[in-house]
This record gives sequence, C-alpha cells and structure tokens, in this order.
Amino acid sequence: MTPPLSRDRDFTTLGRALSTPARSTFLNLLMDGSRRPAGELAGAAGVSASTASGHLSVLVDAGLVISETRGRHRYYALAGPEVAAALESLGMVADAAPVSGYRRSRRAEYLAAARFCYDHLAGRLGTALTDAWVRSGWLAGRDELVLTDVGAVGLRGIGVDVDGALSARRPTTRACLDWTERRPHLAGALGAAVGTRFLDAGWVNRHRSGRGLDVTPAGHDLLRGAWGIDPLAH
Repeated sequence: MTPPLSRDRDFTTLGRALSTPARSTFLNLLMDGSRRPAGELAGAAGVSASTASGHLSVLVDAGLVISETRGRHRYYALAGPEVAAALESLGMVADAAPVSGYRRSRRAEYLAAARFCYDHLAGRLGTALTDAWVRSGWLAGRDELVLTDVGAVGLRGIGVDVDGALSARRPTTRACLDWTERRPHLAGALGAAVGTRFLDAGWVNRHRSGRGLDVTPAGHDLLRGAWGIDPLAH
C-alpha cells in the first residue's frame, strides 16, 4: 500500500538540480522558450560536451528540461511555461550572476530592457505594457490580471489572436513576477499571443546574443504612439 503524501513539497531534488553554475547557465539560456543543441549550451557554460551531457541529464531527471533528437543532434528546452514562471520567480531571491566585460554587460542590459520569459514579453518592455494596459482598462487587477472586454477589442485591433488565447487549455492571463523589474508582466496564453504578434509584426526582433530583444523603429512608434512607452527609458 502506497503511503499517503504530505501537503509539504520536497525541494531537495530541485535544489540539487540547480546547484551548479553550468546548469544555471543552461536554464538562463532556455528561459526564452528556445530549443538549443547540447553543444551550444556547453559552449556558453564553458564546459566539455561530456560534462554538459551529465548536467543536462540531471535537469531532465528533475523535470526542469526536456530533450528531443533531431537527426544527429539532441536539443533541449524548458519543460513548459510553469517551469519558466518558477525560475522567473526564483530570480527575485537569487543573487545576480557576476558580469565582466563589455559584451556580457551589454547582454545583461538587453535582458533588463526587453526579453522573452519563455513565450511572453518581459523586462522593462513587458512590465511597461502590462502597466499601460492596466491604466487603460485593457487588463484589470494586478496580482491576478484579467482581460476586459475593452482589452479584447484593443488587442484584436493590433492583431493579437485573442480568440485563440481564450480557447487555449492553459490560463488565459497570468501575472508573472518579473525578476529584473520586481513587478508583474502579462503571461498565460494571452501573454504568449502578444509575444507572437510583436515578433510576427516586426515590432521586436530576437537579439543574436540570446534572450534579449531589440525593439524595432516600427515597435518604438507603436509603443510611443499607442501607450506612451519609451522602451529605452530606465
């Protein structure tokens, strides 16, 4: 007979999985919802392929990462949006990784300005949009964001697939606590639909260095004109 389970959570497995800098590097790179080959992750962490394979196996066993084989290569990704949300929240209490050199400093600034948190917009861009949409009545609440009728009309007006978000199996809206801005940004199926629209419309581009996003001139025009947002402001 299986013994009953406690309501308490056992964090030891997760703690062990997060206990090395290389695994932290892997998870940070995968936070944008991308699928990356083991070799790329190994290079970013400065470890050998065999060492990276061992670290990735730990993350897979802990349920934080999934893997798939494409041809001769194995690719890794976060296990889902709930893992990204948990890691984003952990970022609120985790120490910042040391930054040395101009390139790493610029990369950190890109992440703080605009990035993907799995599949939705985060950083100053994500929180500024969320704040603006709360002020304009498109979203209601703060800790628990809710899409309003006015917001549904407004987001459809800029081409966001609101109906797809409403019919998705995951929650339509969720307030995800942003670890760099210390306040919520929009997540959930609607947050993902907004992120997809911003990419497809060319309002943001993925930065070649990783999770950071570049806001394009068209994106600047939209943000300033529609909501008075300057994504470059600190």
